[in-house]
Amino acid sequence: MGLDASGSRNGTPTASLAPVAANNQRIYSLYTGELTVSYSLDAFGLNRRTVESAAAQAENQRFELEAAYLTLSSNVVLAAIDEAALRGQIAAQEEMIKADTELADIVHREYTLGEAAQADVLQQQAVLAQARAALPPLEKQLALQRDALTALVGGFPNEELAVRFDLAHLHLPDDLPVSLPSRLVEQRPDIRAAAAALHAASAQVGVAVANRLPQISLTAALGTSPNALANAFTPYNQFFNVLGKVAQPIFQGGALLHRQRAAQAVYDQAGAQYRLTVINAFQNVADVLQSVQADAKTLEASVAAEDAASRSLDIARRKLQAGEIAYLSVLTAQQSYEMAHVAAIQARSARLADTAALFQAVGGGWWNRPDALVSSTALKEAH
Repeated sequence: MGLDASGSRNGTPTASLAPVAANNQRIYSLYTGELTVSYSLDAFGLNRRTVESAAAQAENQRFELEAAYLTLSSNVVLAAIDEAALRGQIAAQEEMIKADTELADIVHREYTLGEAAQADVLQQQAVLAQARAALPPLEKQLALQRDALTALVGGFPNEELAVRFDLAHLHLPDDLPVSLPSRLVEQRPDIRAAAAALHAASAQVGVAVANRLPQISLTAALGTSPNALANAFTPYNQFFNVLGKVAQPIFQGGALLHRQRAAQAVYDQAGAQYRLTVINAFQNVADVLQSVQADAKTLEASVAAEDAASRSLDIARRKLQAGEIAYLSVLTAQQSYEMAHVAAIQARSARLADTAALFQAVGGGWWNRPDALVSSTALKEAH
């Protein structure tokens, strides 16, 4: 629908064959107002499929944006877990340095009393030096991790984050699933984006087919063209026209046919991409579930090993002070404890990281978002 209005001042060359105006004036004014209504009869779905394709493309971009947000959120969580793990390793290394220092003092006193050899003193000093040398690289990694985390939240390196992350402050859900309904995977933004892309490609096939068929349009115009505004509604100044049009492409050199075939090929490609996305999503969820189950067993074993190594080290230290065992036995027990302690820290951080990956694998916290596309069935399954 359109509305046009115009006004003009005209002069007629009366010396020639040109006719004069109805009022027999050589110079006259003319005002024209016209209302035009046009409608394309969507007999073969060209307009409908075009709109459908545009809507699907918009949906695809929305889910691509959501996937970017999900990836960013997951990276922030993983960066926080890495920082907490590094802080745990630094704390463990500082404990090792303290324990090695105490053991070095004990061995030095025994050497003074003639109960230990000088080789034992030198060996413990070497162990202490190695423990101290291992601390700066961990502190460097922590500083780099803080810079990375600051960048992920949109800050500059000089903008120190107020939040510090420690393993003691990070908690897992009470119950982690060992299996998930397959419908939950449907909520992943990459799957929904691929589905929207497939929908858009399907609509483009319909557009290509409709372009090969007749296009029917109807146009009606109603207006007035007086020489004075006061005469705008005089019957003899009014005009109208109604136009029906049918356009059928006849010879396009095969262009329309090949455009349809190209659209069909794009649709086939989008279908294959959708299937690949779904397969990868199920593989991702299955891998993460396997990792979470393995992490639980690993953490349980690591905590048990750490506890046993800690008790063994305490017993060895008491026996060394009582002169019941040699220094090398204590050193072996201490090294075992240090390895078990670091392994327990790594197991905790690995389980936290894989838990974050599990939430990412099922589409993030989509159940907390007001989205009309989320079905009530999926919500029930999620809870």
